[in-house]
Amino acid sequence: MSHTPHELAEEFPEKAALISDLKQSDAHFAKLADEYHDVNRAVHRAETNVEPVSEQAESELRKTRATLKDEIWGILSKA
Repeated sequence: MSHTPHELAEEFPEKAALISDLKQSDAHFAKLADEYHDVNRAVHRAETNVEPVSEQAESELRKTRATLKDEIWGILSKA
């Protein structure tokens, strides 16, 4: 399988340890991180035509990923 870009540890490399800690200690953060991971994989599969989707569906996936990333950043920046 090819490398999937936009993983959380790559998006926030200075927060990688905190991400790991929060996944273990904060159920809400862990749920957001898991959802981000799933959506990010779906975006990657759509972009690489492994699982082609319509342009609108791909756009919605990207918006969902951005929303999740913003929420995750909000938690990381306050921790």
